[in-house]
Amino acid sequence: MQKITPCLWYDGTAEEAAEHYIAVFGGDSRILDVSRYGEAGPGEPGSVLTVGFRLAGQEYIALNGGPQFSFTEAISLSVDCADQAEVDRLWAALSEGGEESRCGWLKDRYGVSWQIVPRELPQLLADPDPAKAKRTMTAMLGMGKLDIQALRDA
Repeated sequence: MQKITPCLWYDGTAEEAAEHYIAVFGGDSRILDVSRYGEAGPGEPGSVLTVGFRLAGQEYIALNGGPQFSFTEAISLSVDCADQAEVDRLWAALSEGGEESRCGWLKDRYGVSWQIVPRELPQLLADPDPAKAKRTMTAMLGMGKLDIQALRDA
């Protein structure tokens, strides 16, 4: 078991969200366990309290905590993407029903913020030529979904 597990707070959609993420990431992603509210509440007895799940080797807990809290961009999940095809696939799947933003950021249909990041972006931004690094940063700031070739060409 990993020592630190992110817990994501949902208002009744924890299981649906976990299943969606598992479908998006596939591979070794899966539901690990589901716990349900008992007679003591505060949720409806038998309804989902928490869902333990794994995405690409990382474990998470989805909690149906109620409407008291919602997600903000102050916390996001950053995804390392090997190539443009992976960027495109994840961007389409996670932004569907959500909200696209800038610089590779989006909010999914549940309000969770994601950064869909090409693996080579850090190297492009840290190019030894400061002018090239600046052009890459300027190009990135003008993008929604990141375009690897456009970043290389900057």
